[in-house]
Order: sequence, then structure tokens, then C-alpha cells
Amino acid sequence: MNEPQTPASFHLWIDADAIPRILRDIIFRTSDRHLLGVTFVANQPLGIKPSVRIKSIQVAHGADSADREIVERMQAGDIVVTQDIPLAAQVIEKGGIAIHPRGDIYTPDNVRARLHLRDYMEVLRGAGVQTGGPPPISDKEKKAFADSLEKTIQKQKRKDASH
Repeated sequence: MNEPQTPASFHLWIDADAIPRILRDIIFRTSDRHLLGVTFVANQPLGIKPSVRIKSIQVAHGADSADREIVERMQAGDIVVTQDIPLAAQVIEKGGIAIHPRGDIYTPDNVRARLHLRDYMEVLRGAGVQTGGPPPISDKEKKAFADSLEKTIQKQKRKDASH
């Protein structure tokens, strides 16, 4: 017989300006399964139907507005889904966990390396080199994201239970 679940003490934040729509269903199901609060943050309307656990915040237009809102509101132990490497670095610095929508979990080491690569790519783009954007998310990457999110939530729940 299953024991009733208690809501998690941590929160899931979604940098929704750049998250592929295809991942929303995974996030909604995960929220339901774990009784996990989720907040989507974007600078445009997302059309997400609010619920007891799902919320959305629309921030003012402007570079990094959503990022600033997430960093300001998140707490240590919260999980943030983002493709934005500087945001991932700030999340880690504040004691949170950052997951890329393709399933990679950012660490202090890999986020530093990705920041350097990002800066290099900006230099190339500034010089007129066409670097292109990322390809659409694949089924394999969608599964990697779902697996990473599930493992991270399970790990955080074990931490909650041990405190």
C-alpha cells in the first residue's frame, strides 16, 4: 500500500522563455507525481493553466528579466530548468540545482567550461561567423531530461527526509 506523499520542501523553476514546449507535459506529470510546486517564468504569456502547484510569472521584456526573477525568488535546494548558462551558474552559486532541457545537470566545473565556450561563440558571432542554433530536441534528449529531472527530485526528497 502506498503511503500518502507530502509536498516537497523545494521548488521547481522553469526558465520558460527558451524551454521546448514538448517538455511541459513531462514537467506537469512530474509535478503531479511528486506534489512539487512549479513556477514558469517568461517575458511573454505562456498560456499555462494555473493550478494548485503550477504557476507562471510574466516579467517585463528585457534581457535576463526572467533570469533575475528566478535567482531572486529561488532558494538553496530548488531546481531550475534552463538553457541559459549564466543563469545556471547563478543557480549553482546560490545553492540550487540547474538542469538543461536536454538532460545535462550543470555542475560548477561544467558550467565554467560552458561559460567559456559561450563567450568564444559570442566572439565568433561578433566577427560575422554563422554559428547556428541548437537542433530541435530529440526523443533521446527528451528521455534524458525526464530521467535527470526524476533522479534530481528523488535525491532532493531523500535530503528532505534525512533532515
